[in-house]
Amino acid sequence: MPVFCVIEDNLPIRKLFATLLKKAGYETHEFSDGSSALEFVGQNRPDGILMDILLPDTNGTDLLKKMREIPNGEGVPIIAVTGFAQHNDKEKYLQSGFDGYIAKPINTASFVDEVKSIINSN
Repeated sequence: MPVFCVIEDNLPIRKLFATLLKKAGYETHEFSDGSSALEFVGQNRPDGILMDILLPDTNGTDLLKKMREIPNGEGVPIIAVTGFAQHNDKEKYLQSGFDGYIAKPINTASFVDEVKSIINSN
């Protein structure tokens, strides 16, 4: 079963993402902050990571860099899922190293397909 990390500080949103992924056959591990997610990835290699940009202890771009520096984070598809949805935001996050970008609010009907498409393209 593929393993996904869901890093999102908003509990209802985190639970929604995890529920959608679980229904699609993923095992999920949920984190409300960057440091606990980083600790998990230091000891486990997930198949993918969904990451909010605004977290209580860091921002997603800084956390992305830290994830890429540890062996279990190298090559893992990391998707920015954020409310930052201005004209250039998608391009900005992809250029900063994210493998994919999904704007909030998400479309629950297509969310898992979007995630799978990003994972399969990497």
